Amino acid sequence: MAAGITSAACSRTIYGRQFSFIRPSSSSPSPPSLVFSPWSRWFPSSVISSPIKPRVSVCFVVGKQKLESEIEIRAEEEIEKQQISASRLEEKLERKKSERFTYLVAAVMSSLGVTAMAVLAVYYRFAWQMEGGEIPYIEMFGTFALSVGAAIGMEFWARWAHRALWHASLWHMHESHHKPREGAFELNDVFAIINAVPAIALLSYGFFHKGIVPGLCFGAGLGITVFGMAYMFVHDGLVHKRFAVGPIANVPYFRRVASAHQLHHTDKFNGVPYGLFLGPKELEEVGGLKELETEINRRIKLASKG
Repeated sequence: MAAGITSAACSRTIYGRQFSFIRPSSSSPSPPSLVFSPWSRWFPSSVISSPIKPRVSVCFVVGKQKLESEIEIRAEEEIEKQQISASRLEEKLERKKSERFTYLVAAVMSSLGVTAMAVLAVYYRFAWQMEGGEIPYIEMFGTFALSVGAAIGMEFWARWAHRALWHASLWHMHESHHKPREGAFELNDVFAIINAVPAIALLSYGFFHKGIVPGLCFGAGLGITVFGMAYMFVHDGLVHKRFAVGPIANVPYFRRVASAHQLHHTDKFNGVPYGLFLGPKELEEVGGLKELETEINRRIKLASKG
């Protein structure tokens, strides 16, 4: 405000000084020579002869008040934005909690259901086949051997399918697994159902028929089922935290597997590892052990903070 007053006063003072030399004094009349003065060409006589009083214009600057008002408005807008962000964050956390609970219920029900059916199927199958008193040792050995073989073979099948199918022709379905999930389920979950179809078919055929071949089929279906359950707990639960897995997260081997699969989602090694349980071995083959150890340490720190 002081700057405005000074500027206005200066401008008026300069104007008064500019014509002070041609202004006559109040006690003496105007000299005749002024009538023919060169200044009379541009200024009327009334201007030349009349005394000019300097004027001072006082300007009230309201800039300070305006600035304070803008600051208050911006502060209110910032508080409103923070409230909206906090509300959205709370809604997001509630939604994530609901999604995890939904998937947990589905996982527990399917796991318990599949486990119960598998145990009952194994028990009743061999009890039914031993009704005559003769124990089918070869058939039993083939069933259990193929169960282990099928479970291990599924790791190599999943690795090949992951690389040659899911990241190729079936990427439009698998892509949902590499994007932020919206909802409790994703399109990629269809692959779990697809793998369950042959397992159910093999178990059914082996359960209702006797002989070595049905026994081998029953063992293959059982091995696929075991692998699927292990895959769900380690991949969906431990790695992607779709449900709590409890003490499994503290097992060093499973932590190493989870860290290796996490690197798959970073694309640091062109998608390697594509497998799950043998993922650390794949990273070792491409020289990714340093990155693997870094990821393991990061998960350990996060676990200690949680």
